[in-house]
Amino acid sequence: MPGTLYAVSDLHVAYAENRQLVDGLRPTSADDWLIVAGDVAEVFGSIEATLRQLRSRFAEVIWAPGNHELWTHAKDPVRLRGVARYERLVAMCRDLGVRTPEDEYAVWRGEGGPAIVAPLFLLYDYTFRAPGTSTKEESLAYAYRTGVVCTDEELLHPDPYPDRESWCRDRVAATERRLAALDPALPTVLVSHWPLHRHPTEVLWYPEFAQWCGTELTADWHVRFRAAAAVYGHLHIPRVTWQDGVPFHEVSLGYPREWGKRAGAALPVPQPRDGRADRDRDDPPPRQ
Repeated sequence: MPGTLYAVSDLHVAYAENRQLVDGLRPTSADDWLIVAGDVAEVFGSIEATLRQLRSRFAEVIWAPGNHELWTHAKDPVRLRGVARYERLVAMCRDLGVRTPEDEYAVWRGEGGPAIVAPLFLLYDYTFRAPGTSTKEESLAYAYRTGVVCTDEELLHPDPYPDRESWCRDRVAATERRLAALDPALPTVLVSHWPLHRHPTEVLWYPEFAQWCGTELTADWHVRFRAAAAVYGHLHIPRVTWQDGVPFHEVSLGYPREWGKRAGAALPVPQPRDGRADRDRDDPPPRQ
């Protein structure tokens, strides 16, 4: 039996209910891989413990960071900020045998393969702007007026960059060069916490939140880099949409108040019988 490539994001294991679901995650064969597309937890020790547990079960675990891993949280004894925090997370993953955006991309040869699985760390640059605004400053002002402001503004520090969009643009440029150098004969599975294209944000109840959800710089990557699938999280609206013939899979678990409304499996791998499934596409996402 060939292995299966599974994906999940936004585990948020600080919630006991989520922790219980993650404790129950199991592969269906010895050859299964697991993609973890960010937001495992906020505290370094919890991120490490969860990835260690998953790596002990799956043949490969491939991680891309979300915004929550990058927070410098008051409860976290690891006080690193910005690039230094990200580099510490990468070093921890390498110690565990978890693949990161800084490692050589793996080729999946199981069911649906072969395909290059590329975890990406790109951030966002405020180009998914709020309705009726044309600059970052106007878009942020709109969000502050409505009270829909991402916690990143307080806890996700860009050090040593002057701002998050500068860090984003450097990450995009470096990642673009790597993807352009890949074997053109192989399709890709592009994995990022933030969606590569703006269209998944169009169902947000609070459209001003989209400015923390990606960058226009990656709008054509699913075509340019031969994506068989784009995998993302962040929005907490698990579903599949299509853009230019490419499926965009949001694989978020989300918070208990969200997945508790679903009618089937809460996670995209086998779970206890009382698990729950996909949320209706019109259910609003939470503030992040």
